[in-house]
Amino acid sequence: MASSFLASSLFLGSSRIAGSSLSSDLSKLHGSSVQTSIRSPIPKKLKINAAGSTYGNYFRVTTYGESHGGGVGCVIDGCPPRIPLSEADLQFDLDRRRPGQSRITNPRKETETCKIYSGVSEGVTTGTPIHVFVPNTDQKEKDCSEMSVAYRPSHADATYDMKYGVRSIQGGGRSSSREAIGRVAAGAIAKKILKLYAGTEILAYVSQIHKVRLPGGLVNHYSLTLDQIESNIIRCPVPEYAEDMIAAIEAVRVTGDSVGGIVTCIARNVPRGLGSPVFDKLEAELGKAVLSLPAAKCFESGSGYAGVFMTGSEHNDEFYTDEHGRIRTRTNRSGGIQGGISNGEIIKLTTAFKPASTIGRMQHTVTRDKKETELRAGGRHDPCVVPQAVVPMVEAMVALVLLDQLMAQYSQGHLFPINSELQEPLTMIRLQETNESGKPNDKSESPISDNSL
Repeated sequence: MASSFLASSLFLGSSRIAGSSLSSDLSKLHGSSVQTSIRSPIPKKLKINAAGSTYGNYFRVTTYGESHGGGVGCVIDGCPPRIPLSEADLQFDLDRRRPGQSRITNPRKETETCKIYSGVSEGVTTGTPIHVFVPNTDQKEKDCSEMSVAYRPSHADATYDMKYGVRSIQGGGRSSSREAIGRVAAGAIAKKILKLYAGTEILAYVSQIHKVRLPGGLVNHYSLTLDQIESNIIRCPVPEYAEDMIAAIEAVRVTGDSVGGIVTCIARNVPRGLGSPVFDKLEAELGKAVLSLPAAKCFESGSGYAGVFMTGSEHNDEFYTDEHGRIRTRTNRSGGIQGGISNGEIIKLTTAFKPASTIGRMQHTVTRDKKETELRAGGRHDPCVVPQAVVPMVEAMVALVLLDQLMAQYSQGHLFPINSELQEPLTMIRLQETNESGKPNDKSESPISDNSL
């Protein structure tokens, strides 16, 4: 007991140990008791959770499973009770993420059929953990035989070995985009709750593939619909650019190579006040969430890097009061977030995704026993991960962030009556499109130019 007290007191900087007390305690110590003190449990408040498979504080999602294992899924803790929910609500977004949908995606054939095993009773959530499972049905381990020996350049094969000293050598293991199936399932639930509670809508689309880039101003973020995005296999809402993007992927597919791209995501009707300065600013949480996706390399919020080329007078979003008495901004270079807090305007972010690492071209690499060799990856792989997998994955992560922040704001700022002079209910009214005079716009025009984003 003395050794345990001594170890913890020294570590925590306790003032209880004086010189005489220290000498007395030391005289009682023996080798075995010192060894026991080193192995004693660390105080709970000093422990670090470094597992890395859970996201969220209030709406907590843990994903599990690997690309070539028995299946993948998630456990969702903190879902509010009495929300109507069925497997069909999840299946819609899972089908959007499913491989083998077109000639420009991974030809692996998976049904992505989900099963809810807990947390739902008689068609509504119970408030207890929700377990969602999706079986793997078309895994082919023989396609990965050469990759079990040699590291794929720029893939997570080598770094997983460096971190854990062991890894799942079939497919990509946890680094595979199939891990994100659990995210998409949880994101579908989050999107439904956000829609029911606040009218929030989240839409993502492809804005660049390789060198084919969608110019700013072509997409009206106030009238953009899911049907426009899903109208072609590339998920770009502007048909003429969609065709060029598809051609860019086709050009590398036939050579066994791959390309990357950029996904733009918007969130409409987001309640004001989400985000917690200083370390949990809304764009910081969004950045962490989307950058945790496979192949993500760069994140921008609002004007992003383009803001560097502006002066303050050019970049600032001027305020005005609309006909409903609500404070609005005439432009949206802030991307719906100011000071790390949502301001009620459309949230806009972009994320860049690198080319898929697994390609069918010969590359120099090394084996697990450090011998230089060459590798041409076999099996079924994506010439571009962006259109099929990434678009619904980005939507899911944005939804998880917004719902977690909504629940945080409710718990902190809405337990007592709000300051109605400065605050709004979180169940906000839909933003009506208005022009600078405060009059409603025609549905075909946007009150905020996309060129200002």
